[in-house]
Amino acid sequence: MDRNCFPCLHCINDNSNLYPARKMKRIIIYSLFFFASQFSFAKKDSCFECHNDLEDKLKKPVEMMKTDIHYQFGISCSDCHGGDPLIFDERAMDKKYGFIGVPDKKGIVQLCSRCHSNPEYIRKFNPGIRVDQLELYKTSKHGILLEKGDRKVAVCSDCHSSHGILPSIDSRSTIFPQRVPETCGKCHKDKEYMKEYGIPTDQLEGFSASVHGEALRKGELSAPACNDCHGNHGSVPPGIENIAYVCRQCHSSPAELFLKSPHKPAFDEMEISECEACHGNHRIEKPSDEMLNPQKGICLSCHERNSKGFSISEKMYSEINNLKSRIKEAELILNKVYKMGVEVSEAFLILQDAKSSLTNSRNLVHSLDIKRIEEVINEGLKNAEKAYKEGKKGEREAITRRKGFAFSLIFFVLLILSLFFRLRLRRREEI
Repeated sequence: MDRNCFPCLHCINDNSNLYPARKMKRIIIYSLFFFASQFSFAKKDSCFECHNDLEDKLKKPVEMMKTDIHYQFGISCSDCHGGDPLIFDERAMDKKYGFIGVPDKKGIVQLCSRCHSNPEYIRKFNPGIRVDQLELYKTSKHGILLEKGDRKVAVCSDCHSSHGILPSIDSRSTIFPQRVPETCGKCHKDKEYMKEYGIPTDQLEGFSASVHGEALRKGELSAPACNDCHGNHGSVPPGIENIAYVCRQCHSSPAELFLKSPHKPAFDEMEISECEACHGNHRIEKPSDEMLNPQKGICLSCHERNSKGFSISEKMYSEINNLKSRIKEAELILNKVYKMGVEVSEAFLILQDAKSSLTNSRNLVHSLDIKRIEEVINEGLKNAEKAYKEGKKGEREAITRRKGFAFSLIFFVLLILSLFFRLRLRRREEI
């Protein structure tokens, strides 16, 4: 093969022993260039120079900016606060250089949107970033109140912080999924701060105790936080007519069943919010079959005893509990037989089908279609019964095995004893 046909391979093959050294040399050069450019950038910035020599809160921005996502892309103090970073005295903060110092609440929104609403500029850094944050914010409760002159509402810096802004995928970020409730709670759990708005302040407490909050705390980042239900920049408290649409983002199957149920027109007529009526909003507990309990269930909050609605809930509760108990019986016998060494993997698969029927029946509760629920439960009962019978069959097999083993053991013990005494008798005869 003519090596001249492959110039790249020609160089690599002829200098293969030098390649690691060249690679290391390049890494060192690039590293030196990077650190030198960073040092040069910081040295030329009078904001950094001066504030680094100050104390307490005036020095803190310098420390925080070192990890800031903007600073990593070469955006520094003067890009937001104005002024001339090349002048090393108070003239750097002259208004003729565009110095604005600390912007007010409304100014912060305009300041951030100057870049974040400019697709031509901002997408040089991140091609996929959204540029409609400002327009969405204007439609939010925060944005509307800000426009009316309320300076207590949240703006960009209240949620994202001002210096030391981290990307949302960084677990230290104020907008990392697990930290979003805490970020929103800074204002919304403060009774004194929120007093004039006349809204509850127990949302964070309720969410933290909810099934969603627990999942998020355990690291399930797909679990919803505040922004998943209320929105991010265009956040609004969902009204009665759209709470269900919020829940449907994740819970599509129960939502579809509810839409076809007798509850849907009744809830619409009475202006009752769909999901929230039974499950609550922030303090959403893990659903259980006890919600249908005829003695203390959620159905009693609307349906009187002996009413049609109450009898349906009572029937659903009874049917579901019946299937649960049959599954439990089958599971107990199969686990027992499995520990006895009998092969019952096929029976466990049948039992899993019964458990699937139980799950489906719980979901079908949203339809209130008792006939359909009974069909699914009956299918589950058949599988539970089949699994139970397989378990009992395995138990009999295990008992038979043990009896056979016991008889065999006794036989061999007797055989050994007879041989022992026979040999002993023969020795005596020989003596």
